[in-house]
Amino acid sequence: MTEDVPRYTAREAIALVTSGFTELPGPTSPVPASPVHANPADASDSSDPTRKFGPDGPLSWQGYDASRARAAARTGEEESVVCGTATIGGTATVLISFEFGFLGGSLGERTGDRLEAAYGYAREHRLPVVSLVATGGSRMQEGMRALVQLQRVARQSTLTREAGLPQIAVLRDPTTGGGWATLGAGADVVLALPGAQVGFAGSRVRPPDADPAAYTAEAQLAAGAVDAVVPPAELPGLLRLWLHLLSHPSAEPVPPPSALADTDLPATGWEAVGNARSPQRPRATAYLDAFLARRAAISGDRCGGTDDGMLCGFGVLKDGGRTVAYAAQTGTATRPAGYRTAARLIRLADRLRIPVLTLVDTPGAANDAEAERQGAGAAIADVFGAVAAARTPLTTLLIGEGGSGGALALAAPDNTWATPDSYFSVIAPELAAAILKRPPEEVRATADQLRIRPQDLVDLGVVRGIVEPLKSQP
Repeated sequence: MTEDVPRYTAREAIALVTSGFTELPGPTSPVPASPVHANPADASDSSDPTRKFGPDGPLSWQGYDASRARAAARTGEEESVVCGTATIGGTATVLISFEFGFLGGSLGERTGDRLEAAYGYAREHRLPVVSLVATGGSRMQEGMRALVQLQRVARQSTLTREAGLPQIAVLRDPTTGGGWATLGAGADVVLALPGAQVGFAGSRVRPPDADPAAYTAEAQLAAGAVDAVVPPAELPGLLRLWLHLLSHPSAEPVPPPSALADTDLPATGWEAVGNARSPQRPRATAYLDAFLARRAAISGDRCGGTDDGMLCGFGVLKDGGRTVAYAAQTGTATRPAGYRTAARLIRLADRLRIPVLTLVDTPGAANDAEAERQGAGAAIADVFGAVAAARTPLTTLLIGEGGSGGALALAAPDNTWATPDSYFSVIAPELAAAILKRPPEEVRATADQLRIRPQDLVDLGVVRGIVEPLKSQP
Protein backbone atom coordinates (compact mmCIF):
# COMPACT_ATOMS: atom_id res chain seq x y z
CA MET A 1 0.00 0.00 0.00
CA THR A 2 1.27 3.48 -0.80
CA GLU A 3 0.69 6.41 1.49
CA ASP A 4 -1.93 8.00 -0.76
CA VAL A 5 -4.17 4.90 -0.78
CA PRO A 6 -6.58 5.14 2.18
CA ARG A 7 -7.56 2.08 4.18
CA TYR A 8 -11.13 2.60 5.26
CA THR A 9 -12.53 0.82 8.26
CA ALA A 10 -15.63 -1.27 7.65
CA ARG A 11 -17.88 1.50 8.98
CA GLU A 12 -16.06 4.21 7.03
CA ALA A 13 -16.51 2.20 3.83
CA ILE A 14 -20.22 1.84 4.57
CA ALA A 15 -20.53 5.58 5.22
CA LEU A 16 -18.82 6.22 1.89
CA VAL A 17 -21.71 4.65 -0.04
CA THR A 18 -24.78 5.15 2.18
CA SER A 19 -25.99 7.28 5.06
CA GLY A 20 -28.41 4.63 6.28
CA PHE A 21 -27.29 1.21 7.48
CA THR A 22 -28.99 -1.35 9.70
CA GLU A 23 -26.71 -4.11 10.93
CA LEU A 24 -28.01 -7.64 10.73
CA PRO A 25 -27.84 -9.59 13.98
CA GLY A 26 -25.01 -12.09 14.07
CA PRO A 27 -25.90 -15.78 13.88
CA THR A 28 -27.18 -16.92 17.27
CA SER A 29 -25.56 -20.32 16.85
CA PRO A 30 -22.80 -21.49 14.52
CA VAL A 31 -23.66 -23.33 11.34
CA PRO A 32 -21.63 -26.14 9.81
CA ALA A 33 -18.50 -25.26 7.91
CA SER A 34 -19.17 -27.96 5.33
CA PRO A 35 -19.18 -26.16 1.97
CA VAL A 36 -21.69 -28.43 0.25
CA HIS A 37 -25.09 -29.53 1.52
CA ALA A 38 -27.35 -31.95 -0.28
CA ASN A 39 -30.23 -29.81 0.92
CA PRO A 40 -29.70 -26.03 1.32
CA ALA A 41 -31.82 -26.22 4.47
CA ASP A 42 -29.03 -28.24 6.06
CA ALA A 43 -27.01 -25.00 6.20
CA SER A 44 -28.88 -23.96 9.33
CA ASP A 45 -28.13 -27.17 11.27
CA SER A 46 -26.11 -26.24 14.35
CA SER A 47 -25.45 -29.79 15.57
CA ASP A 48 -22.02 -30.19 13.96
CA PRO A 49 -19.76 -31.50 16.76
CA THR A 50 -16.61 -30.31 14.98
CA ARG A 51 -17.55 -26.71 15.83
CA LYS A 52 -17.06 -27.33 19.57
CA PHE A 53 -13.50 -26.16 20.09
CA GLY A 54 -11.47 -25.54 23.18
CA PRO A 55 -9.46 -22.40 23.89
CA ASP A 56 -7.68 -20.75 20.96
CA GLY A 57 -9.82 -22.27 18.22
CA PRO A 58 -9.69 -25.49 16.18
CA LEU A 59 -5.87 -25.61 16.09
CA SER A 60 -5.40 -24.54 19.72
CA TRP A 61 -3.24 -21.78 18.29
CA GLN A 62 -1.56 -20.25 21.31
CA GLY A 63 -2.72 -16.68 21.91
CA TYR A 64 -5.48 -16.76 19.26
CA ASP A 65 -8.27 -15.89 21.70
CA ALA A 66 -6.20 -13.01 23.02
CA SER A 67 -5.55 -11.78 19.49
CA ARG A 68 -9.26 -11.78 18.75
CA ALA A 69 -9.96 -9.88 21.95
CA ARG A 70 -7.35 -7.25 21.11
CA ALA A 71 -8.75 -6.91 17.56
CA ALA A 72 -12.25 -6.44 18.94
CA ALA A 73 -11.07 -3.80 21.42
CA ARG A 74 -9.09 -1.95 18.75
CA THR A 75 -11.78 -1.95 16.03
CA GLY A 76 -15.00 -2.12 18.01
CA GLU A 77 -16.10 -5.06 15.87
CA GLU A 78 -16.83 -8.62 16.89
CA GLU A 79 -15.58 -10.13 13.65
CA SER A 80 -13.76 -9.22 10.44
CA VAL A 81 -16.98 -8.52 8.53
CA VAL A 82 -19.98 -6.28 9.18
CA CYS A 83 -23.24 -7.25 7.46
CA GLY A 84 -26.49 -5.34 7.20
CA THR A 85 -29.05 -3.70 4.97
CA ALA A 86 -29.08 -0.27 3.38
CA THR A 87 -30.95 1.69 0.77
CA ILE A 88 -28.57 2.97 -1.89
CA GLY A 89 -30.10 5.32 -4.42
CA GLY A 90 -33.56 3.94 -3.76
CA THR A 91 -32.52 0.28 -4.03
CA ALA A 92 -32.72 -1.85 -0.89
CA THR A 93 -29.49 -3.81 -0.60
CA VAL A 94 -27.63 -6.28 1.58
CA LEU A 95 -24.29 -4.66 2.38
CA ILE A 96 -21.17 -6.58 3.44
CA SER A 97 -18.12 -4.64 4.61
CA PHE A 98 -14.79 -6.08 5.72
CA GLU A 99 -12.83 -4.73 8.67
CA PHE A 100 -9.17 -5.09 7.76
CA GLY A 101 -8.15 -3.97 11.23
CA PHE A 102 -9.64 -7.18 12.64
CA LEU A 103 -6.87 -9.72 11.97
CA GLY A 104 -6.30 -8.43 8.47
CA GLY A 105 -9.92 -8.85 7.43
CA SER A 106 -9.27 -12.58 7.37
CA LEU A 107 -11.99 -15.17 6.87
CA GLY A 108 -12.56 -17.56 9.76
CA GLU A 109 -15.50 -19.76 10.62
CA ARG A 110 -17.38 -16.98 12.37
CA THR A 111 -16.82 -14.81 9.30
CA GLY A 112 -18.34 -17.58 7.24
CA ASP A 113 -21.33 -17.72 9.61
CA ARG A 114 -22.00 -14.03 9.06
CA LEU A 115 -21.52 -14.16 5.31
CA GLU A 116 -23.82 -17.15 4.96
CA ALA A 117 -26.48 -15.42 7.03
CA ALA A 118 -26.20 -12.24 4.94
CA TYR A 119 -26.54 -14.10 1.65
CA GLY A 120 -29.46 -16.07 3.01
CA TYR A 121 -31.18 -12.84 4.04
CA ALA A 122 -30.60 -11.41 0.54
CA ARG A 123 -32.25 -14.41 -1.10
CA GLU A 124 -35.14 -14.46 1.36
CA HIS A 125 -35.90 -10.80 0.78
CA ARG A 126 -34.91 -10.69 -2.94
CA LEU A 127 -32.16 -8.11 -2.46
CA PRO A 128 -28.92 -7.47 -4.38
CA VAL A 129 -25.63 -7.94 -2.54
CA VAL A 130 -22.88 -5.31 -2.39
CA SER A 131 -19.55 -6.38 -0.88
CA LEU A 132 -16.98 -3.80 0.23
CA VAL A 133 -13.97 -6.08 0.31
CA ALA A 134 -10.72 -5.59 2.21
CA THR A 135 -9.10 -8.83 3.27
CA GLY A 136 -5.81 -10.64 3.43
CA GLY A 137 -7.39 -14.05 2.88
CA SER A 138 -8.08 -17.03 5.10
CA ARG A 139 -7.26 -16.96 8.83
CA MET A 140 -4.22 -19.14 9.36
CA GLN A 141 -4.91 -19.48 13.11
CA GLU A 142 -7.88 -21.67 12.15
CA GLY A 143 -6.03 -23.63 9.48
CA MET A 144 -8.08 -25.67 7.03
CA ARG A 145 -11.24 -24.90 9.00
CA ALA A 146 -10.76 -21.34 7.80
CA LEU A 147 -9.79 -22.21 4.24
CA VAL A 148 -12.95 -24.22 3.58
CA GLN A 149 -14.94 -21.05 4.26
CA LEU A 150 -14.06 -20.12 0.67
CA GLN A 151 -16.11 -23.05 -0.58
CA ARG A 152 -18.88 -22.02 1.74
CA VAL A 153 -18.86 -18.42 0.47
CA ALA A 154 -18.68 -19.62 -3.14
CA ARG A 155 -21.77 -21.75 -2.55
CA GLN A 156 -23.69 -18.81 -1.12
CA SER A 157 -22.69 -16.64 -4.05
CA THR A 158 -23.76 -19.35 -6.48
CA LEU A 159 -27.15 -19.81 -4.81
CA THR A 160 -27.66 -16.05 -4.95
CA ARG A 161 -26.69 -16.01 -8.61
CA GLU A 162 -29.13 -18.83 -9.36
CA ALA A 163 -31.84 -16.82 -7.59
CA GLY A 164 -31.37 -14.08 -10.20
CA LEU A 165 -30.00 -11.49 -7.77
CA PRO A 166 -27.12 -9.18 -8.74
CA GLN A 167 -23.83 -9.06 -6.84
CA ILE A 168 -21.48 -6.09 -6.91
CA ALA A 169 -18.02 -6.00 -5.35
CA VAL A 170 -16.03 -2.91 -4.42
CA LEU A 171 -12.35 -3.71 -3.94
CA ARG A 172 -10.64 -1.74 -1.18
CA ASP A 173 -7.02 -1.87 -0.10
CA PRO A 174 -6.01 -4.66 0.13
CA THR A 175 -8.11 -7.35 -1.54
CA THR A 176 -6.07 -10.54 -1.73
CA GLY A 177 -6.24 -14.28 -1.27
CA GLY A 178 -9.49 -16.15 -1.07
CA GLY A 179 -11.52 -12.99 -0.52
CA TRP A 180 -10.48 -11.79 -3.96
CA ALA A 181 -11.05 -15.24 -5.47
CA THR A 182 -14.62 -15.49 -4.12
CA LEU A 183 -16.44 -12.32 -3.05
CA GLY A 184 -14.32 -10.10 -5.29
CA ALA A 185 -13.67 -11.77 -8.61
CA GLY A 186 -16.86 -13.81 -8.35
CA ALA A 187 -19.18 -10.79 -8.42
CA ASP A 188 -21.22 -9.78 -11.47
CA VAL A 189 -19.72 -6.29 -11.50
CA VAL A 190 -16.33 -5.55 -9.96
CA LEU A 191 -15.38 -1.98 -9.03
CA ALA A 192 -12.13 -0.99 -7.33
CA LEU A 193 -10.71 2.02 -5.54
CA PRO A 194 -7.59 3.60 -7.10
CA GLY A 195 -4.28 2.13 -6.04
CA ALA A 196 -5.79 -0.71 -4.06
CA GLN A 197 -3.74 -3.89 -3.83
CA VAL A 198 -5.69 -6.56 -5.68
CA GLY A 199 -4.41 -10.05 -6.37
CA PHE A 200 -4.53 -13.62 -5.22
CA ALA A 201 -1.07 -13.35 -3.66
CA GLY A 202 -0.71 -11.03 -0.69
CA SER A 203 2.29 -8.72 -0.34
CA ARG A 204 4.20 -11.06 2.00
CA VAL A 205 3.84 -14.25 -0.04
CA ARG A 206 4.65 -13.06 -3.57
CA PRO A 207 7.85 -14.04 -5.35
CA PRO A 208 10.65 -11.69 -4.25
CA ASP A 209 11.12 -10.39 -7.79
CA ALA A 210 7.41 -9.84 -8.47
CA ASP A 211 6.46 -6.49 -9.96
CA PRO A 212 4.24 -4.79 -7.36
CA ALA A 213 2.45 -2.88 -10.12
CA ALA A 214 0.91 -6.17 -11.27
CA TYR A 215 -0.98 -6.48 -7.98
CA THR A 216 -3.04 -3.31 -8.25
CA ALA A 217 -6.58 -2.38 -9.17
CA GLU A 218 -5.28 -0.68 -12.30
CA ALA A 219 -3.40 -3.80 -13.39
CA GLN A 220 -6.49 -5.94 -12.84
CA LEU A 221 -8.52 -3.49 -14.94
CA ALA A 222 -6.01 -3.79 -17.78
CA ALA A 223 -6.13 -7.58 -17.45
CA GLY A 224 -9.91 -7.70 -17.78
CA ALA A 225 -10.62 -8.75 -14.18
CA VAL A 226 -12.08 -5.43 -12.97
CA ASP A 227 -14.83 -3.39 -14.63
CA ALA A 228 -13.80 0.06 -13.43
CA VAL A 229 -11.40 1.85 -11.09
CA VAL A 230 -13.50 4.46 -9.32
CA PRO A 231 -12.33 7.42 -7.18
CA PRO A 232 -13.99 7.41 -3.76
CA ALA A 233 -15.94 10.60 -4.49
CA GLU A 234 -17.53 8.98 -7.56
CA LEU A 235 -18.26 5.61 -5.98
CA PRO A 236 -21.64 6.44 -4.38
CA GLY A 237 -23.14 7.72 -7.64
CA LEU A 238 -21.83 4.84 -9.72
CA LEU A 239 -22.99 2.28 -7.18
CA ARG A 240 -26.46 3.83 -7.17
CA LEU A 241 -26.54 3.63 -10.96
CA TRP A 242 -25.40 0.00 -11.06
CA LEU A 243 -27.95 -1.08 -8.47
CA HIS A 244 -30.71 0.63 -10.42
CA LEU A 245 -29.60 -0.89 -13.72
CA LEU A 246 -29.28 -4.45 -12.44
CA SER A 247 -32.48 -4.49 -10.37
CA HIS A 248 -35.09 -3.74 -13.05
CA PRO A 249 -35.94 -6.81 -15.16
CA SER A 250 -38.19 -6.64 -18.18
CA ALA A 251 -39.77 -9.17 -20.52
CA GLU A 252 -40.13 -6.72 -23.42
CA PRO A 253 -37.56 -6.73 -26.22
CA VAL A 254 -35.63 -3.58 -27.03
CA PRO A 255 -37.13 -1.81 -30.06
CA PRO A 256 -34.53 -1.40 -32.80
CA PRO A 257 -33.05 2.12 -32.71
CA SER A 258 -33.66 4.43 -35.64
CA ALA A 259 -30.87 5.13 -38.09
CA LEU A 260 -28.77 8.16 -37.23
CA ALA A 261 -27.79 8.94 -40.82
CA ASP A 262 -30.30 9.92 -43.50
CA THR A 263 -28.78 7.72 -46.19
CA ASP A 264 -30.56 6.45 -49.28
CA LEU A 265 -30.59 2.74 -49.90
CA PRO A 266 -27.61 1.74 -52.06
CA ALA A 267 -28.11 0.96 -55.73
CA THR A 268 -25.28 -1.58 -55.82
CA GLY A 269 -23.49 -3.91 -53.47
CA TRP A 270 -20.28 -1.93 -53.76
CA GLU A 271 -22.14 1.26 -52.88
CA ALA A 272 -23.41 -0.51 -49.76
CA VAL A 273 -19.82 -1.33 -48.84
CA GLY A 274 -18.79 2.28 -49.38
CA ASN A 275 -21.61 3.58 -47.20
CA ALA A 276 -20.71 1.21 -44.37
CA ARG A 277 -17.03 2.03 -44.56
CA SER A 278 -17.47 5.79 -44.72
CA PRO A 279 -15.57 7.64 -41.98
CA GLN A 280 -18.61 9.93 -41.61
CA ARG A 281 -21.00 7.10 -40.77
CA PRO A 282 -22.33 7.12 -37.18
CA ARG A 283 -20.64 4.55 -34.98
CA ALA A 284 -21.71 2.61 -31.91
CA THR A 285 -20.91 5.37 -29.43
CA ALA A 286 -23.22 7.76 -31.30
CA TYR A 287 -26.05 5.22 -31.16
CA LEU A 288 -25.55 4.58 -27.45
CA ASP A 289 -25.46 8.32 -26.74
CA ALA A 290 -28.60 8.89 -28.79
CA PHE A 291 -30.76 6.16 -27.29
CA LEU A 292 -29.54 5.67 -23.71
CA ALA A 293 -30.05 8.32 -21.04
CA ARG A 294 -27.50 6.79 -18.66
CA ARG A 295 -25.22 3.82 -18.94
CA ALA A 296 -22.48 1.97 -17.10
CA ALA A 297 -19.89 -0.26 -18.74
CA ILE A 298 -18.47 -3.63 -17.90
CA SER A 299 -14.93 -4.30 -19.04
CA GLY A 300 -12.90 -7.39 -19.64
CA ASP A 301 -13.35 -11.06 -20.31
CA ARG A 302 -12.19 -12.28 -16.87
CA CYS A 303 -9.56 -14.30 -18.73
CA GLY A 304 -6.81 -11.70 -18.98
CA GLY A 305 -8.01 -9.56 -21.86
CA THR A 306 -9.95 -6.50 -22.95
CA ASP A 307 -11.03 -5.17 -26.33
CA ASP A 308 -11.77 -1.48 -26.87
CA GLY A 309 -13.61 -2.47 -30.03
CA MET A 310 -16.44 -4.09 -28.04
CA LEU A 311 -18.54 -1.84 -25.79
CA CYS A 312 -20.60 -3.72 -23.22
CA GLY A 313 -22.76 -2.60 -20.34
CA PHE A 314 -26.21 -1.63 -19.15
CA GLY A 315 -28.18 1.54 -19.73
CA VAL A 316 -31.56 3.25 -19.45
CA LEU A 317 -33.55 3.89 -22.62
CA LYS A 318 -34.42 7.53 -23.20
CA ASP A 319 -37.75 6.38 -24.58
CA GLY A 320 -39.55 4.60 -21.76
CA GLY A 321 -36.82 4.52 -19.12
CA ARG A 322 -36.34 0.75 -19.20
CA THR A 323 -33.04 -0.92 -18.39
CA VAL A 324 -31.33 -2.70 -21.28
CA ALA A 325 -28.01 -4.45 -21.73
CA TYR A 326 -25.87 -3.65 -24.75
CA ALA A 327 -22.98 -5.21 -26.63
CA ALA A 328 -21.73 -2.98 -29.43
CA GLN A 329 -18.96 -3.42 -31.96
CA THR A 330 -17.18 -0.20 -32.93
CA GLY A 331 -16.11 -0.94 -36.50
CA THR A 332 -12.82 -2.67 -35.75
CA ALA A 333 -11.89 -6.32 -36.11
CA THR A 334 -13.21 -7.88 -32.90
CA ARG A 335 -10.64 -9.53 -30.66
CA PRO A 336 -11.24 -12.77 -28.71
CA ALA A 337 -11.46 -10.79 -25.47
CA GLY A 338 -14.25 -8.72 -27.02
CA TYR A 339 -16.30 -11.81 -27.85
CA ARG A 340 -15.78 -13.26 -24.38
CA THR A 341 -16.83 -9.96 -22.80
CA ALA A 342 -19.97 -9.90 -24.95
CA ALA A 343 -20.79 -13.47 -23.95
CA ARG A 344 -20.34 -12.52 -20.31
CA LEU A 345 -22.68 -9.55 -20.79
CA ILE A 346 -25.38 -11.61 -22.51
CA ARG A 347 -25.32 -14.33 -19.85
CA LEU A 348 -25.50 -11.79 -17.04
CA ALA A 349 -28.43 -10.00 -18.67
CA ASP A 350 -30.16 -13.32 -19.27
CA ARG A 351 -29.80 -14.32 -15.63
CA LEU A 352 -31.15 -10.97 -14.44
CA ARG A 353 -33.92 -10.99 -17.07
CA ILE A 354 -32.81 -7.76 -18.75
CA PRO A 355 -33.33 -7.44 -22.53
CA VAL A 356 -30.25 -7.11 -24.73
CA LEU A 357 -29.44 -4.83 -27.66
CA THR A 358 -26.48 -5.71 -29.86
CA LEU A 359 -25.01 -3.31 -32.41
CA VAL A 360 -23.15 -5.13 -35.19
CA ASP A 361 -20.31 -3.31 -36.91
CA THR A 362 -17.10 -5.15 -37.74
CA PRO A 363 -15.17 -6.07 -40.88
CA GLY A 364 -14.83 -9.45 -39.18
CA ALA A 365 -13.14 -11.22 -36.34
CA ALA A 366 -9.47 -10.49 -35.79
CA ASN A 367 -7.53 -13.20 -37.60
CA ASP A 368 -3.91 -12.40 -36.81
CA ALA A 369 -1.62 -14.93 -35.15
CA GLU A 370 -2.12 -13.42 -31.70
CA ALA A 371 -5.90 -13.69 -32.04
CA GLU A 372 -5.51 -17.37 -32.85
CA ARG A 373 -3.27 -17.87 -29.83
CA GLN A 374 -5.93 -16.15 -27.70
CA GLY A 375 -8.60 -18.61 -28.85
CA ALA A 376 -10.55 -16.70 -31.50
CA GLY A 377 -12.62 -19.69 -32.56
CA ALA A 378 -13.58 -20.67 -29.02
CA ALA A 379 -14.43 -17.05 -28.15
CA ILE A 380 -16.73 -16.66 -31.16
CA ALA A 381 -18.35 -20.00 -30.35
CA ASP A 382 -18.94 -18.72 -26.82
CA VAL A 383 -20.97 -15.78 -28.15
CA PHE A 384 -22.95 -17.97 -30.53
CA GLY A 385 -23.76 -20.21 -27.58
CA ALA A 386 -24.74 -17.32 -25.29
CA VAL A 387 -27.08 -15.88 -27.92
CA ALA A 388 -28.61 -19.28 -28.69
CA ALA A 389 -29.23 -20.06 -25.02
CA ALA A 390 -30.57 -16.66 -23.98
CA ARG A 391 -34.13 -16.59 -22.69
CA THR A 392 -34.20 -12.83 -22.33
CA PRO A 393 -35.23 -10.97 -25.53
CA LEU A 394 -32.40 -9.99 -27.90
CA THR A 395 -32.54 -7.28 -30.55
CA THR A 396 -29.80 -6.56 -33.09
CA LEU A 397 -29.22 -3.52 -35.26
CA LEU A 398 -26.66 -3.77 -38.08
CA ILE A 399 -25.19 -0.25 -38.14
CA GLY A 400 -22.21 -0.69 -40.47
CA GLU A 401 -20.12 -3.58 -41.67
CA GLY A 402 -21.36 -7.10 -41.09
CA GLY A 403 -18.29 -9.14 -41.77
CA SER A 404 -18.97 -12.87 -41.81
CA GLY A 405 -19.24 -15.02 -38.67
CA GLY A 406 -17.48 -12.41 -36.57
CA ALA A 407 -20.54 -10.22 -37.04
CA LEU A 408 -23.19 -12.93 -37.14
CA ALA A 409 -22.15 -14.18 -33.69
CA LEU A 410 -23.79 -11.10 -32.14
CA ALA A 411 -26.91 -11.17 -34.32
CA ALA A 412 -30.24 -12.12 -32.75
CA PRO A 413 -31.94 -14.89 -34.75
CA ASP A 414 -35.23 -13.61 -36.19
CA ASN A 415 -34.83 -10.15 -34.63
CA THR A 416 -32.04 -8.45 -36.55
CA TRP A 417 -32.58 -5.10 -38.27
CA ALA A 418 -30.38 -3.00 -40.55
CA THR A 419 -29.69 0.67 -41.17
CA PRO A 420 -29.60 1.96 -44.77
CA ASP A 421 -25.83 2.52 -44.49
CA SER A 422 -24.91 -1.07 -43.65
CA TYR A 423 -24.17 -4.38 -45.33
CA PHE A 424 -23.92 -8.02 -44.25
CA SER A 425 -21.82 -10.54 -46.16
CA VAL A 426 -20.60 -14.08 -45.86
CA ILE A 427 -17.19 -12.64 -46.75
CA ALA A 428 -15.79 -9.25 -47.77
CA PRO A 429 -16.11 -8.70 -51.53
CA GLU A 430 -12.36 -8.25 -51.93
CA LEU A 431 -11.67 -11.56 -50.20
CA ALA A 432 -14.38 -13.33 -52.16
CA ALA A 433 -12.81 -12.14 -55.42
CA ALA A 434 -9.38 -13.28 -54.24
CA ILE A 435 -10.67 -16.74 -53.33
CA LEU A 436 -12.34 -17.01 -56.75
CA LYS A 437 -9.10 -15.83 -58.40
CA ARG A 438 -10.83 -12.86 -59.96
CA PRO A 439 -8.92 -9.70 -60.93
CA PRO A 440 -9.35 -6.58 -58.75
CA GLU A 441 -11.61 -4.93 -61.31
CA GLU A 442 -14.24 -7.62 -60.64
CA VAL A 443 -14.58 -6.85 -56.92
CA ARG A 444 -17.58 -4.56 -57.54
CA ALA A 445 -19.40 -7.17 -59.56
CA THR A 446 -18.64 -9.72 -56.87
CA ALA A 447 -20.23 -7.43 -54.28
CA ASP A 448 -23.42 -7.40 -56.34
CA GLN A 449 -23.39 -11.17 -56.67
CA LEU A 450 -23.14 -11.59 -52.89
CA ARG A 451 -26.41 -9.63 -52.42
CA ILE A 452 -25.21 -7.73 -49.37
CA ARG A 453 -27.34 -4.55 -49.56
CA PRO A 454 -29.82 -3.94 -46.72
CA GLN A 455 -32.75 -4.49 -49.09
CA ASP A 456 -31.15 -7.75 -50.26
CA LEU A 457 -30.90 -8.90 -46.66
CA VAL A 458 -34.62 -8.30 -46.22
CA ASP A 459 -35.40 -10.27 -49.37
CA LEU A 460 -33.17 -13.11 -48.19
CA GLY A 461 -34.88 -13.21 -44.79
CA VAL A 462 -31.65 -12.40 -42.95
CA VAL A 463 -32.99 -9.18 -41.38
CA ARG A 464 -36.53 -8.27 -40.42
CA GLY A 465 -36.45 -4.79 -41.88
CA ILE A 466 -34.59 -1.55 -42.52
CA VAL A 467 -34.98 1.12 -39.82
CA GLU A 468 -35.95 4.65 -40.76
CA PRO A 469 -33.76 7.69 -40.03
CA LEU A 470 -34.27 9.19 -36.61
CA LYS A 471 -35.29 12.63 -37.87
CA SER A 472 -38.21 11.21 -39.87
CA GLN A 473 -39.74 9.60 -36.81
CA PRO A 474 -42.91 11.29 -35.46
